[in-house]
Amino acid sequence: MNMAGGFTGLSCTAAALLAFLTYRFLFWPALFSPLARIPNAHWSVPFSRLWILRIRFTHRENKTLFAAHRRHGPVVRVGPNELSIDDVDCVRTVYQGGFEKTSWYSVFDNYGAVCMFSARPSPEHSARKRLISHVYSKSYIQSSPAASAQGQAILSERLLPILEQSTKNTQLPHGIDIYSVFMAATMDFIAGYLFGLKNGTDFLGDKAYREHFLELYRARNGYGYYDQEMPKFTKFCRRIGIPFCPKWVDAANRELGEWCLQLCDQISSSPEITDTDPRDEPVVWKSLVDGLRRDEATKGRNSLLYPVVFNFRLSVASELFDHVLAGQETAGLALTYLAWRLSQSLELQEKLRNELLGLTPNLRQRPDGTLDMPDSKQLDSLPLLHAVLTETLRLHAPIPGPQPRQTPEAGCRLGSYYVPGGVRVAALAYTLHRDEAVYPDAETWDHTRWLPGTATDDEKKLRNRQFWAFGSGGRMCIGSNFAMNEMKLMIAAIYSNYTSYIVDDEGVADQSDGYTSRPANEQLYLRFEKVV
Repeated sequence: MNMAGGFTGLSCTAAALLAFLTYRFLFWPALFSPLARIPNAHWSVPFSRLWILRIRFTHRENKTLFAAHRRHGPVVRVGPNELSIDDVDCVRTVYQGGFEKTSWYSVFDNYGAVCMFSARPSPEHSARKRLISHVYSKSYIQSSPAASAQGQAILSERLLPILEQSTKNTQLPHGIDIYSVFMAATMDFIAGYLFGLKNGTDFLGDKAYREHFLELYRARNGYGYYDQEMPKFTKFCRRIGIPFCPKWVDAANRELGEWCLQLCDQISSSPEITDTDPRDEPVVWKSLVDGLRRDEATKGRNSLLYPVVFNFRLSVASELFDHVLAGQETAGLALTYLAWRLSQSLELQEKLRNELLGLTPNLRQRPDGTLDMPDSKQLDSLPLLHAVLTETLRLHAPIPGPQPRQTPEAGCRLGSYYVPGGVRVAALAYTLHRDEAVYPDAETWDHTRWLPGTATDDEKKLRNRQFWAFGSGGRMCIGSNFAMNEMKLMIAAIYSNYTSYIVDDEGVADQSDGYTSRPANEQLYLRFEKVV
């Protein structure tokens, strides 16, 4: 009897445990969780992350989420505790509501130090942002002698001579790889603004090192997946000697990190900065370092940035490493796609050139290769230039992938749904930019949708609200004004002086699917002819 009673007790315990597990892992997530009312992107998502992890691992997330939103609406469940949103009101709630970033962004920490982009708590991010936000404002950039002098030097002494040489070099019958050239130019622009032209880079002049750098950067692409999506498991595997990244990826990351650290050390050890040549003013570095020292002096250990001050050298390098890499890649990709689109229409190039030559002064080169810089505000207000660039950023967004945030502890409402705290939620430019109700014929590159007089005030307002190439809210891209200024300058300088023709665009139309998005072959060959 006692033995039978024991078996009965064990059976009851097992049955109770089975019932609990069934409820906890099957019935609760599928039927009773607050997220249960939200449409599922796949039948398995209430129970497991395997579906979305597989989609991300195979680089199909953007297109898959686009299809899911078309089927199920603006809020879609993609994991047991994860949502995707595709609605401007939801976007405003999340990104203008100050929802915190998640550990997904820790992969953007550099040298073991957090940077502004990877900072998780909003107060820490805001404290970092205050140190440098003014030098990235549109008004500062448009009136900055340093930005103007650096742009003039890069355009007249580096970029345009490369295009001029390509028109004369019989060894380049197939044109030049403008993707590589733009990646070099954007690096020189952002590095010049960070460190000053003298202490920055010359990727346009040093093609061999530029190609080496791009190869290092390619090597690291795609290997942040494990650290971002399975950080605890990945960390455990490293501890027991099972790394997910090949050694050559670690070597590439180390070399890139040492390269930026060298730039930072070089400017730190330079003599006292003077204003004798505005081209050499390290605008961002100076603002960041002065701000940190001022914060340390006034607040000391009470500062939110005290850990940064404590590890001053690596923290400064971490911040600037993020700026230099993001500033190069995103603008370089956008310029590549814009040049590709313009090269498909000689008529559009002619219209753009006529607009550009109306600037006073314009960017037409003199016989000796020199040029004058236009008024930045006048350049920024050119409607056709703005339209072609904005449409390129819409259809070919350099960062089209999801930007994760975490719902606050008290929960929130997204559309008609209540969402509890601690849920990962993300919007993505890829889906927002392809809403047919906002951008008719959304898969077609049509710059005229941004021209004055082509839409009602309400339509224009909605298009601008849903344009998300730089994100939105307090944590949107801090370098958006700098990027728009440099891209408009480069396009204006090129098409004021040259006509471009496509030579080889294989793989350009096949833009990769991921957080960032590149041409499949990472190259675009164009031929340039000097305008008489």
